[in-house]
Amino acid sequence: MSVSAAIYGCAGLELDEVERAFFRAAQPWGFILFARNIDTPDQVRRLIASLRKAAGHDAQILIDQEGGRVQRLRPPHWHRYPPGRAYGAVHSADPETGIKAVRLGARLIAEDLRDLGITVDCLPVLDVPAAGAHDVIGDRAYAQSPDDVAALGRAAADGLLAGGVLPVMKHIPGHGRAGVDSHKSLPVVSASRRELEETDFPPFRALLDLPLAMTAHVVYAAIDPDAPATTSKKVIGEIVRGHIGFDGLLMSDDLSMEALAGDLGARARASLAAGCDVVLHCNGRMAEMEAVAGEAPLLVGTARTRAESAEAMRLQRTKALDPAENHARLAEILADYG
Repeated sequence: MSVSAAIYGCAGLELDEVERAFFRAAQPWGFILFARNIDTPDQVRRLIASLRKAAGHDAQILIDQEGGRVQRLRPPHWHRYPPGRAYGAVHSADPETGIKAVRLGARLIAEDLRDLGITVDCLPVLDVPAAGAHDVIGDRAYAQSPDDVAALGRAAADGLLAGGVLPVMKHIPGHGRAGVDSHKSLPVVSASRRELEETDFPPFRALLDLPLAMTAHVVYAAIDPDAPATTSKKVIGEIVRGHIGFDGLLMSDDLSMEALAGDLGARARASLAAGCDVVLHCNGRMAEMEAVAGEAPLLVGTARTRAESAEAMRLQRTKALDPAENHARLAEILADYG
Protein backbone atom coordinates (compact mmCIF):
# COMPACT_ATOMS: atom_id res chain seq x y z
CA MET A 1 0.00 0.00 0.00
CA SER A 2 1.00 3.66 -0.35
CA VAL A 3 2.38 5.41 2.72
CA SER A 4 3.46 8.99 3.28
CA ALA A 5 7.05 10.15 3.75
CA ALA A 6 6.55 11.04 7.41
CA ILE A 7 7.03 9.81 10.96
CA TYR A 8 4.80 11.17 13.72
CA GLY A 9 4.56 11.09 17.49
CA CYS A 10 1.36 10.90 19.48
CA ALA A 11 0.20 12.76 22.56
CA GLY A 12 -0.20 10.18 25.31
CA LEU A 13 -0.56 6.60 26.46
CA GLU A 14 -3.39 5.80 24.05
CA LEU A 15 -4.84 7.29 20.90
CA ASP A 16 -7.92 9.46 20.93
CA GLU A 17 -10.41 9.50 18.07
CA VAL A 18 -8.93 12.63 16.52
CA GLU A 19 -5.50 10.99 16.35
CA ARG A 20 -6.95 7.78 14.94
CA ALA A 21 -8.70 9.70 12.17
CA PHE A 22 -5.60 11.73 11.36
CA PHE A 23 -3.28 8.72 11.18
CA ARG A 24 -5.86 6.85 9.11
CA ALA A 25 -5.81 9.65 6.56
CA ALA A 26 -2.06 10.40 6.74
CA GLN A 27 -0.83 6.77 6.57
CA PRO A 28 2.70 7.64 7.75
CA TRP A 29 5.69 5.37 7.16
CA GLY A 30 6.33 5.27 10.88
CA PHE A 31 5.73 6.52 14.41
CA ILE A 32 8.07 7.51 17.23
CA LEU A 33 7.54 6.92 20.94
CA PHE A 34 8.60 9.12 23.86
CA ALA A 35 8.41 8.87 27.65
CA ARG A 36 4.92 10.42 27.56
CA ASN A 37 3.76 7.36 25.60
CA ILE A 38 5.21 4.76 27.95
CA ASP A 39 3.86 3.22 31.15
CA THR A 40 3.91 -0.59 31.23
CA PRO A 41 4.94 -3.18 28.64
CA ASP A 42 1.34 -4.22 27.95
CA GLN A 43 0.27 -0.59 27.54
CA VAL A 44 3.09 0.03 25.04
CA ARG A 45 2.10 -3.06 23.06
CA ARG A 46 -1.51 -1.87 22.94
CA LEU A 47 -0.48 1.60 21.80
CA ILE A 48 1.75 0.20 19.06
CA ALA A 49 -1.04 -2.07 17.84
CA SER A 50 -3.44 0.87 17.72
CA LEU A 51 -0.93 3.03 15.83
CA ARG A 52 -0.46 0.36 13.20
CA LYS A 53 -4.19 -0.27 12.95
CA ALA A 54 -4.85 3.44 12.47
CA ALA A 55 -2.14 3.75 9.81
CA GLY A 56 -3.49 0.69 8.01
CA HIS A 57 -0.15 -1.06 7.61
CA ASP A 58 2.75 -2.55 9.56
CA ALA A 59 4.27 0.87 10.26
CA GLN A 60 7.81 1.17 11.59
CA ILE A 61 7.93 2.08 15.27
CA LEU A 62 10.91 4.19 16.34
CA ILE A 63 12.34 5.15 19.70
CA ASP A 64 15.41 6.91 21.11
CA GLN A 65 16.85 4.21 23.34
CA GLU A 66 20.53 5.10 23.61
CA GLY A 67 21.09 4.66 27.33
CA GLY A 68 22.15 7.31 29.80
CA ARG A 69 20.19 10.54 29.49
CA VAL A 70 18.42 9.45 26.33
CA GLN A 71 16.43 6.39 27.30
CA ARG A 72 12.64 6.33 26.90
CA LEU A 73 12.13 2.85 28.37
CA ARG A 74 13.25 3.00 31.99
CA PRO A 75 13.09 1.04 35.24
CA PRO A 76 11.17 -0.54 36.84
CA HIS A 77 9.93 -2.30 33.70
CA TRP A 78 13.14 -2.04 31.70
CA HIS A 79 16.84 -2.05 32.48
CA ARG A 80 18.87 1.11 32.74
CA TYR A 81 21.65 1.26 30.13
CA PRO A 82 24.87 3.30 30.28
CA PRO A 83 25.61 6.28 28.04
CA GLY A 84 27.92 5.90 25.08
CA ARG A 85 30.86 7.37 26.98
CA ALA A 86 30.82 4.44 29.43
CA TYR A 87 31.50 2.05 26.57
CA GLY A 88 34.21 4.39 25.34
CA ALA A 89 35.93 4.18 28.70
CA VAL A 90 36.01 0.39 28.48
CA HIS A 91 37.26 0.60 24.90
CA SER A 92 40.03 3.00 25.91
CA ALA A 93 41.34 0.51 28.45
CA ASP A 94 40.67 -2.66 26.44
CA PRO A 95 39.50 -2.15 22.84
CA GLU A 96 38.32 -5.73 22.32
CA THR A 97 36.25 -5.76 25.50
CA GLY A 98 34.83 -2.32 24.71
CA ILE A 99 33.58 -3.52 21.32
CA LYS A 100 32.04 -6.61 22.89
CA ALA A 101 30.36 -4.51 25.59
CA VAL A 102 28.75 -1.99 23.27
CA ARG A 103 27.56 -4.74 20.93
CA LEU A 104 26.07 -6.65 23.86
CA GLY A 105 24.39 -3.53 25.26
CA ALA A 106 22.76 -2.82 21.90
CA ARG A 107 21.77 -6.46 21.52
CA LEU A 108 20.01 -6.35 24.89
CA ILE A 109 18.24 -3.12 23.94
CA ALA A 110 17.05 -4.85 20.78
CA GLU A 111 15.56 -7.65 22.89
CA ASP A 112 13.63 -5.07 24.91
CA LEU A 113 12.38 -3.33 21.79
CA ARG A 114 11.37 -6.41 19.82
CA ASP A 115 9.40 -7.68 22.79
CA LEU A 116 7.21 -4.57 22.50
CA GLY A 117 6.97 -4.41 18.72
CA ILE A 118 9.44 -1.53 18.29
CA THR A 119 11.42 -1.95 15.08
CA VAL A 120 13.84 1.02 14.87
CA ASP A 121 16.23 2.50 17.45
CA CYS A 122 17.75 5.94 16.86
CA LEU A 123 21.24 4.71 17.66
CA PRO A 124 24.26 4.83 17.17
CA VAL A 125 25.30 8.41 17.92
CA LEU A 126 28.26 9.03 15.60
CA ASP A 127 28.94 12.63 16.61
CA VAL A 128 32.55 13.42 17.54
CA PRO A 129 32.53 15.91 20.44
CA ALA A 130 34.69 19.01 20.22
CA ALA A 131 36.17 20.94 23.13
CA GLY A 132 33.87 23.75 24.22
CA ALA A 133 30.79 22.37 22.46
CA HIS A 134 27.37 22.32 24.10
CA ASP A 135 26.74 19.20 26.18
CA VAL A 136 23.60 18.26 24.23
CA ILE A 137 25.81 15.48 22.84
CA GLY A 138 28.23 15.22 25.77
CA ASP A 139 28.37 11.72 27.23
CA ARG A 140 26.12 10.41 24.48
CA ALA A 141 29.26 10.34 22.30
CA TYR A 142 31.32 7.17 22.46
CA ALA A 143 34.73 8.78 22.28
CA GLN A 144 36.82 11.77 21.18
CA SER A 145 38.50 10.00 18.25
CA PRO A 146 36.66 9.54 14.93
CA ASP A 147 38.12 6.04 14.57
CA ASP A 148 36.96 5.01 18.03
CA VAL A 149 33.49 6.51 17.47
CA ALA A 150 33.24 4.57 14.20
CA ALA A 151 34.36 1.28 15.75
CA LEU A 152 31.97 1.55 18.71
CA GLY A 153 29.14 2.80 16.53
CA ARG A 154 29.59 -0.16 14.20
CA ALA A 155 29.41 -2.56 17.14
CA ALA A 156 26.23 -0.92 18.43
CA ALA A 157 24.61 -1.11 15.00
CA ASP A 158 25.62 -4.77 14.69
CA GLY A 159 24.07 -5.51 18.08
CA LEU A 160 20.77 -3.93 17.10
CA LEU A 161 20.65 -5.68 13.74
CA ALA A 162 21.44 -9.03 15.35
CA GLY A 163 18.36 -8.48 17.50
CA GLY A 164 16.14 -7.63 14.53
CA VAL A 165 16.03 -3.86 15.15
CA LEU A 166 17.11 -1.25 12.61
CA PRO A 167 19.79 1.27 13.68
CA VAL A 168 19.66 4.96 12.77
CA MET A 169 23.02 6.73 12.68
CA LYS A 170 22.83 10.29 13.91
CA HIS A 171 23.28 13.17 13.55
CA ILE A 172 24.64 13.17 10.00
CA PRO A 173 27.01 14.78 9.05
CA GLY A 174 27.99 15.58 12.68
CA HIS A 175 26.62 17.47 15.68
CA GLY A 176 29.69 17.28 17.91
CA ARG A 177 30.89 20.86 17.34
CA ALA A 178 27.52 22.54 18.00
CA GLY A 179 27.85 25.37 20.51
CA VAL A 180 24.13 25.44 21.33
CA ASP A 181 21.36 22.89 21.76
CA SER A 182 19.52 22.54 18.44
CA HIS A 183 16.32 21.78 20.34
CA LYS A 184 16.35 25.43 21.39
CA SER A 185 18.35 27.40 18.80
CA LEU A 186 20.34 26.99 15.60
CA PRO A 187 23.99 25.89 15.94
CA VAL A 188 26.45 27.41 13.48
CA VAL A 189 29.75 25.56 13.07
CA SER A 190 32.64 27.63 11.70
CA ALA A 191 35.16 24.80 11.18
CA SER A 192 36.71 24.53 7.74
CA ARG A 193 35.59 21.86 5.34
CA ARG A 194 39.00 20.20 5.73
CA GLU A 195 38.53 20.02 9.52
CA LEU A 196 35.06 18.56 9.10
CA GLU A 197 36.30 15.97 6.60
CA GLU A 198 39.13 14.96 8.94
CA THR A 199 37.13 14.75 12.17
CA ASP A 200 33.33 14.99 11.92
CA PHE A 201 32.46 13.11 8.75
CA PRO A 202 34.65 9.96 9.02
CA PRO A 203 32.40 7.93 11.38
CA PHE A 204 29.50 8.36 8.98
CA ARG A 205 31.67 7.37 6.02
CA ALA A 206 32.78 4.27 7.91
CA LEU A 207 29.15 3.24 8.47
CA LEU A 208 27.71 4.39 5.14
CA ASP A 209 26.18 0.94 4.56
CA LEU A 210 23.72 1.34 7.45
CA PRO A 211 20.06 1.48 6.43
CA LEU A 212 18.94 4.73 8.09
CA ALA A 213 20.39 8.10 9.09
CA MET A 214 19.03 11.21 10.81
CA THR A 215 20.16 14.71 9.87
CA ALA A 216 21.72 17.36 12.09
CA HIS A 217 19.96 20.71 12.49
CA VAL A 218 23.37 22.39 12.22
CA VAL A 219 24.74 25.04 9.86
CA TYR A 220 28.20 24.24 8.48
CA ALA A 221 29.32 27.68 7.41
CA ALA A 222 32.14 26.38 5.20
CA ILE A 223 29.64 24.39 3.12
CA ASP A 224 26.32 26.23 3.27
CA PRO A 225 26.19 29.32 5.50
CA ASP A 226 22.50 29.86 4.83
CA ALA A 227 20.80 26.61 5.89
CA PRO A 228 21.23 23.77 8.40
CA ALA A 229 22.00 20.34 7.00
CA THR A 230 18.37 19.23 7.25
CA THR A 231 17.22 21.88 4.78
CA SER A 232 20.42 22.30 2.75
CA LYS A 233 20.54 20.80 -0.73
CA LYS A 234 24.27 21.43 -0.76
CA VAL A 235 25.02 19.62 2.50
CA ILE A 236 22.77 16.67 1.65
CA GLY A 237 23.89 16.48 -1.98
CA GLU A 238 27.62 17.20 -1.66
CA ILE A 239 28.32 15.81 1.79
CA VAL A 240 25.73 13.24 2.92
CA ARG A 241 25.15 11.64 -0.48
CA GLY A 242 28.47 12.71 -2.01
CA HIS A 243 31.53 12.84 0.26
CA ILE A 244 30.09 10.47 2.90
CA GLY A 245 28.41 8.28 0.27
CA PHE A 246 25.33 7.39 2.32
CA ASP A 247 22.59 5.94 0.09
CA GLY A 248 20.16 4.69 2.74
CA LEU A 249 16.94 6.27 3.93
CA LEU A 250 17.58 9.79 5.21
CA MET A 251 15.18 11.22 7.78
CA SER A 252 15.13 14.70 9.19
CA ASP A 253 15.66 15.29 12.87
CA ASP A 254 12.52 16.53 14.64
CA LEU A 255 10.90 19.34 12.66
CA SER A 256 9.48 20.87 15.84
CA MET A 257 12.95 21.73 17.19
CA GLU A 258 13.64 25.46 17.40
CA ALA A 259 16.77 25.27 15.23
CA LEU A 260 14.54 25.35 12.16
CA ALA A 261 12.82 28.47 10.84
CA GLY A 262 9.34 28.91 9.43
CA ASP A 263 6.08 27.18 10.17
CA LEU A 264 5.85 23.40 10.26
CA GLY A 265 4.67 23.13 6.69
CA ALA A 266 7.58 25.23 5.47
CA ARG A 267 10.04 23.15 7.50
CA ALA A 268 8.71 19.92 6.04
CA ARG A 269 8.74 21.32 2.52
CA ALA A 270 12.31 22.60 2.85
CA SER A 271 13.59 19.32 4.32
CA LEU A 272 12.08 17.23 1.55
CA ALA A 273 13.26 19.65 -1.15
CA ALA A 274 16.78 19.48 0.25
CA GLY A 275 16.87 15.70 -0.11
CA CYS A 276 15.44 14.12 3.04
CA ASP A 277 13.46 11.00 2.15
CA VAL A 278 11.23 11.17 5.24
CA VAL A 279 10.38 13.94 7.69
CA LEU A 280 10.11 13.41 11.45
CA HIS A 281 7.69 15.26 13.73
CA CYS A 282 7.78 14.27 17.36
CA ASN A 283 5.67 16.31 19.78
CA GLY A 284 2.25 14.91 18.86
CA ARG A 285 0.59 18.32 18.49
CA MET A 286 -2.25 17.87 16.03
CA ALA A 287 -2.13 21.27 14.31
CA GLU A 288 1.58 20.87 13.63
CA MET A 289 1.16 17.31 12.35
CA GLU A 290 -1.59 18.46 10.01
CA ALA A 291 0.74 21.13 8.62
CA VAL A 292 3.47 18.53 8.04
CA ALA A 293 0.99 16.12 6.44
CA GLY A 294 0.00 18.82 3.99
CA GLU A 295 3.56 18.77 2.62
CA ALA A 296 4.54 15.11 3.01
CA PRO A 297 4.22 13.25 -0.30
CA LEU A 298 3.73 9.56 -0.81
CA LEU A 299 6.88 7.54 -0.28
CA VAL A 300 7.76 6.62 -3.87
CA GLY A 301 10.70 6.10 -6.20
CA THR A 302 14.20 6.05 -4.74
CA ALA A 303 12.95 6.95 -1.26
CA ARG A 304 10.58 3.97 -1.23
CA THR A 305 13.35 1.67 -2.49
CA ARG A 306 15.57 2.86 0.35
CA ALA A 307 12.79 2.23 2.86
CA GLU A 308 12.19 -1.27 1.52
CA SER A 309 15.92 -2.06 1.64
CA ALA A 310 16.05 -0.93 5.26
CA GLU A 311 13.02 -3.01 6.20
CA ALA A 312 14.61 -6.09 4.61
CA MET A 313 17.69 -5.69 6.82
CA ARG A 314 15.52 -5.91 9.93
CA LEU A 315 14.60 -9.50 9.13
CA GLN A 316 18.19 -10.74 9.52
CA ARG A 317 17.85 -11.44 13.24
CA THR A 318 20.09 -14.03 14.87
CA LYS A 319 19.02 -16.39 17.63
CA ALA A 320 17.64 -15.01 20.89
CA LEU A 321 19.87 -14.65 23.94
CA ASP A 322 19.29 -15.06 27.66
CA PRO A 323 18.58 -11.51 28.96
CA ALA A 324 19.28 -12.15 32.66
CA GLU A 325 22.61 -13.85 32.04
CA ASN A 326 23.77 -11.21 29.59
CA HIS A 327 22.65 -8.21 31.65
CA ALA A 328 24.77 -9.60 34.47
CA ARG A 329 27.68 -10.04 32.07
CA LEU A 330 27.36 -6.44 30.82
CA ALA A 331 27.15 -5.07 34.37
CA GLU A 332 30.29 -6.97 35.30
CA ILE A 333 32.24 -5.57 32.35
CA LEU A 334 31.19 -2.00 33.10
CA ALA A 335 32.03 -2.40 36.80
CA ASP A 336 35.47 -3.76 35.98
CA TYR A 337 36.31 -0.69 33.91
CA GLY A 338 34.18 1.94 35.68
